[in-house]
Amino acid sequence: MSELTAAADTLEAIDLGISVFGSARVRPDSPYYQFALNLGRRLAEAGYTVIAGGGPGIMEAANKGAYTAGGKSVGLNIRLPRETSNNPYQTHSLQFEYFVSRKATFFMHSAAYVALPGGFGTLDEFFEAITLVQIKKMPPAPIILIGSEFWQGLLEWIKEQLVSHGFISSTDTDLITLTDDLDEAMAIIHDCCSQFVDLVDAPRPYLPRERF
Repeated sequence: MSELTAAADTLEAIDLGISVFGSARVRPDSPYYQFALNLGRRLAEAGYTVIAGGGPGIMEAANKGAYTAGGKSVGLNIRLPRETSNNPYQTHSLQFEYFVSRKATFFMHSAAYVALPGGFGTLDEFFEAITLVQIKKMPPAPIILIGSEFWQGLLEWIKEQLVSHGFISSTDTDLITLTDDLDEAMAIIHDCCSQFVDLVDAPRPYLPRERF
């Protein structure tokens, strides 16, 4: 509870937040690292706050892109075997002990979610985001997967198994966008977020506490 309270107090005044998920094991020479770096930069230049896990890999790239562009760069840090130190590209830094409060912070303060390739942690974040949107515990929000080659098999399995058995509705897959195009991802984010605030003419904080 204290972690959630500290996060709410720290992030109460942030502008529109976009969460970026992805592996801590991705190296800077990876095309996925470069994509996340450019994504963070483009988001910051458009007036969005970038929210990432605060560790290395994809998280570092997204934070770095926003930070070096002069934008707001939030790191939700947690100590893990492969994440022993926080990346240095954070304007707002929070330290968590518990995954439950860390994940809740992502979802309380984000208007869209972008997932690049990653492991169990990334899958956990992706599936929680889509579950909360599907069951309407959060307002509608873009859920964007970057990397067709990586994600296509999972999406096919979802359709072949979950949809075919009636475990989810066929329209539930419409909640997900798969793309390799940064411009398309940015357009989707802006189309959604522009209904809340005109980022160019009148930036203002975005409903961080009211999302639940």
